[in-house]
Amino acid sequence: MNGSKYYLRPNVMIEPLFNQWYAWPLLIAPHTAAMNIANLHLTIMKSYVSAPQIHANAVKNPALLGGPFIDYNSNRVSDINALIARTTKEQAHLIEFANSIKRLDQILKSHTKGYSLESLYASVPENLKGYVELVYDLNNNAAIRYLEGLLYRSKYYDPSLQSLSVSLIEEDGRAFALSTPRLPDETKLDWHVPFADERIDVLFALRNEPQPYPQIVERLRLEPNEQEIFKTFLTEEAPPPQSRYEGEGIRLRYFGHACVLLETSEVSIMTDPAISYRYKNGIDRYTFMDLPPRLDYVLITHSHQDHVMFESLLQLRHKIGTLVVPRSRGGSLEDPSLKLILNHLGFSNVIEIGEMQELDIAGGSITGLPFLGEHADLNIGSKIAHLIKLKEKTFLFAADSNNLEPALYKHIYDLLGEVNILFLGMECEGAPMSWLYGPLMLTNLDRRMDQSRRLCGSNYEKGLDIVNQFNCSEVYVYAMGQEPWLTYALSIKYTEESKPIIASNKLVETCTSRGITSERLFGKKECFYLN
Repeated sequence: MNGSKYYLRPNVMIEPLFNQWYAWPLLIAPHTAAMNIANLHLTIMKSYVSAPQIHANAVKNPALLGGPFIDYNSNRVSDINALIARTTKEQAHLIEFANSIKRLDQILKSHTKGYSLESLYASVPENLKGYVELVYDLNNNAAIRYLEGLLYRSKYYDPSLQSLSVSLIEEDGRAFALSTPRLPDETKLDWHVPFADERIDVLFALRNEPQPYPQIVERLRLEPNEQEIFKTFLTEEAPPPQSRYEGEGIRLRYFGHACVLLETSEVSIMTDPAISYRYKNGIDRYTFMDLPPRLDYVLITHSHQDHVMFESLLQLRHKIGTLVVPRSRGGSLEDPSLKLILNHLGFSNVIEIGEMQELDIAGGSITGLPFLGEHADLNIGSKIAHLIKLKEKTFLFAADSNNLEPALYKHIYDLLGEVNILFLGMECEGAPMSWLYGPLMLTNLDRRMDQSRRLCGSNYEKGLDIVNQFNCSEVYVYAMGQEPWLTYALSIKYTEESKPIIASNKLVETCTSRGITSERLFGKKECFYLN
């Protein structure tokens, strides 16, 4: 290539991978990663190998969307078999770790309830010794507390399992992320680079800062066999220039799902980044090309795969000033520390915010609000709604909060007053608990119980109660997973008869009839608040 300078093409996509599976928070924390390998990944792959045609048929059935089926035809059986063999051999220590967790849980269950746990330390499986504490809750139920900080310094955290699949994307469709491992092919660069590596920042800075080709190759330390395909990811065509918003008041841009960008001339704030790529296909949208040069604050509402999207976060890391995450309980299987996860992925600027804690920002504040539900009744602390005050306007980003107890919002109203603009998720049907948390379960859950414990947000009545309580002047339903570029992460395809569509339509109609500006957001939207 000549002496020209090159940009990264706007449709260069990455899929962050852990042992060839799409990475999300429960594949990074060592103890939860072990449980997913042992209880989900190997199970799905063995099922595919034994009956690939069943999987191929299932992924074509809309009723089975998001199920435990690998989205490959039978011609990839040998590749999946190879991944099973490699996983079984190279991750044997993680598989055994998961098995030991189950054995220790059984030991605790057989212990006489209420007496000292000290004598049981001798019975802790050898590979768990020193990595766990045996504890009681206040009802004398024994449990395991995992020493997460120590686990990240052990052989159970291995960044060499992390890689990026880099390719060009031309359309929205992708295989469902949680059930289909990503196998290499000739159209993708399988880049074996840990997520914390600064070369990822170098790569994505190329979206707006061109470099000569020899310098790119040197800084990315690309091998000769990687360079041929990498050249196809570059272009001499400059993107539109990036700039901060310098106008009056506040500019709001909806990027899809729960991703919203608030900007003033002083500060930029983004919630739950889930950003699409630019290509000539599909509905209009904002993309990475529509971002300011810096995001002063990025706010995470909770740790599900559609709200902590490493695919977007890694591409934004070099732009982010401060990453604000909910404080987890930590030390449990179901609620690992999100701060620790992100710290070990190269995000050094992470702060935790708890319930009713306030963070001062230029021209306003961010307050963390309690977030009920949407986690199938599990004791999970890593979830928070965000109340943002800017230039005399108050925005509440409630994500998938389920208004299980209206008294909560009355207490908040009594303390903080009205909310001008409400953003509320209304995926009020939700998947059963086992869809995300099944691999972590230590005992089988009756199917009826599992179906009753849903990963769902507010319905019409609960949503309207929030609107009434805060006397909102604008109400937007978001975080519905409708955007086609996010189907791979959520496996949601609604019809007009779907409960979330019926409920959100009714909420929008009720608000509109009362003179409240209201809309269910889809694709993109821009609003200005000048006073």
